[in-house]
Amino acid sequence: MDSSLCHAYKDEIQSLEEEIKLLAEKYEDNQQESISFSDEEILMSINSFQKEFQRPSGGCEFPSDLKAQLESLETDLSFLMKFTGIQFMSHSKKTIEKTRNRTVQKHRLSGNCHSLSFELEFQLLEMQTKESVSAVITDLNIIMESGEDSDVSKFVSSTEEHGNLLTFFRSLSSYAEWYEHRRCTFLHFKAKYPDIVALPEGLQGDHIILRNPKVSGFELMIVWKIHLDEEGRTTPVLDLLTKVPEQVLEQNRATIENAPACFRSMLLLFGVETAIENLIKALDLEK
Repeated sequence: MDSSLCHAYKDEIQSLEEEIKLLAEKYEDNQQESISFSDEEILMSINSFQKEFQRPSGGCEFPSDLKAQLESLETDLSFLMKFTGIQFMSHSKKTIEKTRNRTVQKHRLSGNCHSLSFELEFQLLEMQTKESVSAVITDLNIIMESGEDSDVSKFVSSTEEHGNLLTFFRSLSSYAEWYEHRRCTFLHFKAKYPDIVALPEGLQGDHIILRNPKVSGFELMIVWKIHLDEEGRTTPVLDLLTKVPEQVLEQNRATIENAPACFRSMLLLFGVETAIENLIKALDLEK
């Protein structure tokens, strides 16, 4: 086999290994949790490499050990992508400096986690001594689709400052999972009760409004915030706000005034979707 072609394949394998390393800690932190997967297989990973791998090589056979190593890496990457929701769409690297003991590479990554997209750019400095090899991330720049959220902006700034990619991907997975859960829940109720549910900020907003079509001015606002602190901890917070005409309030004062507390109790007992469904039924909004 041509040595240059073999070297190219080895470079691609190294690239896959680096991507797997980024996701490994997320898997280790959560490996005790019970996870179920669908039977559908995720189409594997970097498109440019797939095309190169499938392209005829002029009669040269792909070494069996190299092929087995590649297949094993692809299997591991597929599992981690399912587990975390993170999919890398593109990756490129450029060597800026290379000496005997020092290598500086510039990396660019893009991908998505559930319904959130992200782009990364950073430099990786590797220092090699007789005893060990160390790596430091510098000049980290992160672009996220949800960057207009103040919590996300603060977290991104903190991550860029400390250059901690593992914290970024671990926190991104948790935040994006809640973000997707909220989006799907809002979509479900908008489709089920189109005359009752309003989405003032669309599916990406943090609240929905329930209106009684027979009572002008009657509104219940369900606020669903997803807090992300600078350390990457994700905390969903839900609450209910009421806007009720005085006439309706006088007739149903106890029910309306107790609605926020009852809603928070239902969240703890039944979860988000059942709590919203019960709220609609308790106030006869669907009639």
